[in-house]
Formats: sequence, C-alpha cells, structure tokens
Amino acid sequence: MSRITCPALADKVTSAEDAAAHIRPGDNVGMSGFTGAGYPKAVPGALAERIGAAHERGEDFQIGLFTGASTSAELDGALAEVDGVSVRSPYNSDKAMRAAINGGEVDYVDTHLSHLAQQMWFGFYGRLDVAVIEVAAILPNGLLVPGSSVGNNKTWLDLADRVILEVNEWHPEAYEGFHDVYYGTRVPPHRNPIQLLEPGQRIGDPYLRVDPDKVVAVVRTNGPDRDNAFNPVDDDSKAMAEHIIDFLRAEVAAGRMPESLLPLQSGVGNVANAVLAGLADSEFEHLTSYTEVIQDNLLALLDSGSLDTISATSFSLSKEAAERFNRDIESYKGRILLRSQEMSNHPEIVRRLGVIAINGMVESDIYGHVNSTHVLGSQVLNGIGGSGDFARNAYLNFFVSPSVAKGGKVSSIVPFASHIDHTEHDVHVIVTEQGIADLRGLAPVPRARRIIDNCAHPDYRARLHDYVDRAIARGEGRLHIPHLLEEALSWHVSLRDTGQM
Repeated sequence: MSRITCPALADKVTSAEDAAAHIRPGDNVGMSGFTGAGYPKAVPGALAERIGAAHERGEDFQIGLFTGASTSAELDGALAEVDGVSVRSPYNSDKAMRAAINGGEVDYVDTHLSHLAQQMWFGFYGRLDVAVIEVAAILPNGLLVPGSSVGNNKTWLDLADRVILEVNEWHPEAYEGFHDVYYGTRVPPHRNPIQLLEPGQRIGDPYLRVDPDKVVAVVRTNGPDRDNAFNPVDDDSKAMAEHIIDFLRAEVAAGRMPESLLPLQSGVGNVANAVLAGLADSEFEHLTSYTEVIQDNLLALLDSGSLDTISATSFSLSKEAAERFNRDIESYKGRILLRSQEMSNHPEIVRRLGVIAINGMVESDIYGHVNSTHVLGSQVLNGIGGSGDFARNAYLNFFVSPSVAKGGKVSSIVPFASHIDHTEHDVHVIVTEQGIADLRGLAPVPRARRIIDNCAHPDYRARLHDYVDRAIARGEGRLHIPHLLEEALSWHVSLRDTGQM
C-alpha cells in the first residue's frame, strides 16, 4: 500500500536528483534529523553531487544548513566533503563537517537546541528558503505522519518557501499516534503559557502540517536511520552510575524528591547510557523521563517496567534496539511521545517539571565551570546540544566524565576550563569514577576543595590543591575566586606542546 495517499502530493513524486534541483546556491535549507534519526536519506546525496558538479565547472554553490541536531555521513558528511555548506547550526557530530568547521571552512553557530526554532521565527538567520523533511507517511488529507524524530520539522515546514518531502518506508506505519506537535507557539509579545504539566501529557497534534502549494517534490525512500553504537559499560561508567544512583537515594531519604524520583533527562553518550542501565537494576519504580533523546537503555527501562513514560524529540538507538522497536512498535504506543525540540527542551517546562539532568563534559575546572564542547579551548567537538537547556533549568543536574583521558595524560579536572559552556552558577554536581562533588550551597573555595578531593584523579590531586593554596596565598585571602592568571591555562599549554598535562 502506498504511503502517499494525498492525490495532490502523490502527483509531485519525483527522483531525488530532480528534487535537489529545487535547492539553489545561497539558499538557507532546513533539514530534518536529530541524533542520526529521521534525516532525509536521498536528497542530501543528490544535492552533494549537484554541488560537486557545479564546483568542477568553477561555479559557487553553498547552502546554509539548519537541522534539529546531528544527522549522518549521508547528510552532513556528504555536503561537507564537497564544500557545500557555508553556515551550519545547531549540533553536529559528523567528522567531515567537524573538520570543515574547525578548519574555518564552515561558519558554525552553536546555539542551544531549544533556541534555534524561535530564532528562525525571529529572523535572526534570514529567510528559510527550503525545507527537506523525512516523514513516515502522507495521509489523504495532506497531514504528515512523522517518523523517528520531530526536531525542528514543524518550524521548517512553516517557514520555508519551498518544501521537499521524503517518505521513508523503513519507518513503521504504526508511528501514527506517537507524536505530539504543539502549534500554539507565538512570537513575543503574543506568547501564552504552555500547559504541559507531566511528561506523558498531550498538548498538540499527532501530525505535521504543510501547505501543499509549497511542496515542490516528494521522494520515496526506504533506508534505516544511522546506527548509534554504544560501548559496553566499563568499570568507570559503572562507578559513575553507582555514584549518581546512591546520590539519588540520599535525596529521596532527605525528602527532596519522591520515591519515583523526578523526570529524568540523559544526554547522548556511554556514561549516561550506563546510568540508565544502573537504574534498571535499582529499586526505583514508576520512573518518568522528559528528555530529548531515547537511547537503548532508556528503552530498556521502559521494557523492564521500571519506567512508565518517555517524552522526547528523537530516538538514538543501536541497530539492534531500532530493529526491536520497529518490530514491537505497537507495544510502545501510549508510553512514548515525540515532540518538537522547542518543547522537549523548553526551559520553562524543564523547570516546572523539576527534571533531573545527566550530561557529559569534556572538563570541569576546580570552581565548577564546565566545558562540554571544545578541546584546548578552540576545536569544537559536537556542540552544546541540549545540555544547557536542561542543566540551567533542572531541579538537579549532574555533569559526568572519567577523571582522566588518554591513559592518564589528560585530567578532566583542571585549574581553569579552556572553554566554558556551563558556568559555576548552573552546575550542581560533578561526577567522575573517583567520586561525586555536591556543589549546592558552596562558595568558590569550598567548591574547589570538594571537586579536587572527590573527583580529581589521585595523580593530579596534589597539584590542584597546590594551585589553590598558592592562589589564596598570592591574594592574601582577599580573593573571591583565587587564580594564578599566569598558570591558569598552563595545563592546557602543556597538553598542546607535549601531549600531556
């Protein structure tokens, strides 16, 4: 049975090559895709071939590329390899695109995931010329059934002058009913409160809408999302998970949260996945999740019965977990909701629900400033993603990392972070395999002592205490945040010059 049952849009079915011809040099293009899920599978490759051919003829051809978050080598990688992108936002994990960004070939705008849609509405990035959106089906009335991610698709469909739809038959038809697309957003000063009071509550529609007159092409595809492989849970990840779970037990015992905890958010990555695995083996029941991404172990928590409800904007599954979900999709209906990312990451909703946020970091300095995006202050890894949306507004946030990297040559606890994404004002708890540092209610110097004693690797602990002691002595006890400016980044200078801190 055809997935395209709207007569007006069925008449626009064409090849990926013909669809890509609707994208012109200099266009701003909004594409679907979030953490390797729900990105268009055919048009980006056809566009990359078109751009490459134009460059061979000596013609300029680049686009501004805007997505929900990371996509895949089929999209970001293909376009980066032909020098086809002038501006990229928001989050990227593709190696080729990262190299182009760090090489100065692509202007990267690393914005919070909750901000990009509204900033497009505000006109901060100029006009959105084209939207390329993957869906699971087009209904007879022209409504669109989303697939494995929603991301910024609603905004791209609303704002774009021209729309290209990819209908991917790899997505189960049973996706219909899994989505909650809120159409009540407004531009200031006309905004209204968003009445979302619990993670599983519906406030919108199960479908995306599009003006059929804007649709210039429809492309049929049948291809899987990007595989997201997770490393086995190692000893360090297991230790960090145990620290966090013990901490949550203490919070329940202190009466600061219910026995079912508060809604969980976990960032993408192995450590967060390990924490979720640890929760599956704990006594906690009737958990809920208000997050941006559904990873393997979050799905496993749902399967085990420990977790009741998940609200997110996308999946980020391994091949095996994706196959299991697609096979058993009907069993998840009513327990999983996928929303637009401006809702899944909405700061006011995160604060009202009292989310517990767990996100990774590159490094923390001794005062609790966290770098989650850059190496040596200059080279971006992936981007801030949604960590800022959740950490700044969470009831309780954790930033996690092994205490050392590269066989002990790099410490994740440093005198001064080489780049700061999350300031000391926003960071509650630092976690490494060494231990956990609760920073709530502490002034800077006590924060430094606790981070060093609880989280730094023993090989670096004495040097960090020595730094603080000498900084305090230099200031004669009169400095709020004691630093030795001539040494603050000396560990990073050593790493740059010698390969170790």
